Amino acid sequence: ARAGEAGKGFAVVADEVGNLASKSAEAAQNTTALIESTVAAIDNGSALVNEVAEKMGGVAAAAGEVAERIDGPAVAIELCDGRIVTGKTSNLLGASSSVLLNVLKVLGDIDDRYDLISPSIIEPIQKLKVNNMGNHNPRLHMDEVLIALSICALTDERAKVALEQLPRLKDCEAHSTVILSSVDVNVFHKLGVNLTCDPKYQTKKLYHR
Repeated sequence: ARAGEAGKGFAVVADEVGNLASKSAEAAQNTTALIESTVAAIDNGSALVNEVAEKMGGVAAAAGEVAERIDGPAVAIELCDGRIVTGKTSNLLGASSSVLLNVLKVLGDIDDRYDLISPSIIEPIQKLKVNNMGNHNPRLHMDEVLIALSICALTDERAKVALEQLPRLKDCEAHSTVILSSVDVNVFHKLGVNLTCDPKYQTKKLYHR
């Protein structure tokens, strides 16, 4: 009888060992599957990074070439058909505003020599910004350019055509050689443009208006 009781004990232990072995094997399989899925995710992530880097290489290089030539900030936009348009900082416009007008001209087949927004319209806005609004940067940001362009479109057919091209900027790639203001970043985002920036500021000020 005692041997029988002891035998039952061994049977229980053997069952537990069997259960543990089964659970260990299952856990090993799950761990292997997890490792494999993690490796696959890393590979996919690396491929995506390489794809983005390759895609941004052309537009970043174009912006860099302009910035080096003028010794100032520049922005480039790559259209969905592969064409690259650049813009540079001027006395009237920031680089983002400049490239925006340039790319709208390209999309609207508008002569590059034509001013979509006359300097006579931009200059009073600059004076308002500096003299009344307390801005240190007189150049127009992208939102201000779009407002001015909308007003010009009421009487200028080419400005109207340019304005109609805005939806075609969705999913385009853009690169800036400097960190842009939050205003311009937000406009790019709202237009659906994928934006990257070199990790440096145009000025030493971390906050710029």
